[in-house]
Amino acid sequence: MELDDILIRYFGTAYIETLTAAAEHAGVERMQVDLGLERDPGKRFAIWSLLYQFGAAPDLDAVFASATEREAARNFMDLMAAGEADSGDGA
Repeated sequence: MELDDILIRYFGTAYIETLTAAAEHAGVERMQVDLGLERDPGKRFAIWSLLYQFGAAPDLDAVFASATEREAARNFMDLMAAGEADSGDGA
């Protein structure tokens, strides 16, 4: 799954900065529904990752059955947190 394709599918645009609050809310709701229906682990992870970035990801235990998937999600969360810390240090 390409990020632009995912954004267009759920939000109708690849440009997140142009979203209205209503469009963001509707797109997040569509992602949450699809997350519950999707069976492909890679696609589930992609949807969950984007939901995480929007602050709307469900708990790891509710989404990922295997310990390996939960660990990958935790690693993603750590990388995102490290990126946020790096961008805030003025460098």
